[in-house]
Amino acid sequence: MAKNPVAPLSRAVVQALLLEISPGSTLLTFSLLPGSYSNSTHIVGARLANGSDFKFVVRRYAVFGNYDLGEKARREVKTFEYLHQFGIPAPEPLFLDDTGTLLGTPGIVTRFVPGRLMLSAPADPLDWAHKLAVTLAKIHSIPCGADAQRFLLDANAEATWFLNSENAPGYMQTYPGGTQVWQVLRNSYPALRTMPPGLVHIDYWSGNILWHENQISAVLDWEEAAYGDPVIDVAYARMNMILMGLNRSADDFLHIYESEMGCKMENLGFWELAAAVRPMVDPEEWTVSDTGGLNNNIFQQFISEAIKKVR
Repeated sequence: MAKNPVAPLSRAVVQALLLEISPGSTLLTFSLLPGSYSNSTHIVGARLANGSDFKFVVRRYAVFGNYDLGEKARREVKTFEYLHQFGIPAPEPLFLDDTGTLLGTPGIVTRFVPGRLMLSAPADPLDWAHKLAVTLAKIHSIPCGADAQRFLLDANAEATWFLNSENAPGYMQTYPGGTQVWQVLRNSYPALRTMPPGLVHIDYWSGNILWHENQISAVLDWEEAAYGDPVIDVAYARMNMILMGLNRSADDFLHIYESEMGCKMENLGFWELAAAVRPMVDPEEWTVSDTGGLNNNIFQQFISEAIKKVR
């Protein structure tokens, strides 16, 4: 799948943006953020008219495939607004450009949130897993009425995009064991148990979690916010922990999450196997930590264990 190109962010565009969100401000700095995996993300520093400093983030979409980028921008802003109503740590939206008139492509501007991504093994894995699990349980406990469901994607459909054709996609056919994974998921999908639906992040992993002073300061990247089986997020988070070599953390995460939610997770094996399809799309580019990419031996073991749970 081709990546939509995004022109470099120019100083003139940032100056025009400042006029929109904070007239009278002076531009100080702007730079591309490291870890901009699927979008172009810049941090901007400015000085307000009253002399105080102000930072914000410009996020322009550069996703794969033929997606409606304007819809993504609108959905992410609406989701941020919704999350704030329920006290979930997330960036505050400041500006929406769903047509790309100002930013050159659809995008959003949010207030800067202090923090860092924790992409390597944490000093205290149990505390890390506990906070990730509690935060995810809070997200999944948010009530999603008809108004919210209107701007959210179908989570189950988003997480099983590879089942839309009559045969396994090419990238699964060429990946060792990929065709078997596709067949197991294809056969199992009709028999999925129904879980109470909720707000689903779709991409809940360390690369989208900011930490500040040992607390989660923001859950980022809500462009694919959806409504459906919450176990999708649990499975994806667990896969990333296991690929980082943190199997114990993955188990602790599951137990704490189930305790917070007050129930056992149905369909976990299915959604773990579905999560495993994502690295198959582009294994060379897959990132699970700041020290290396995909460990194929660990990945194949994860797939094997997931298949056992499904069967």
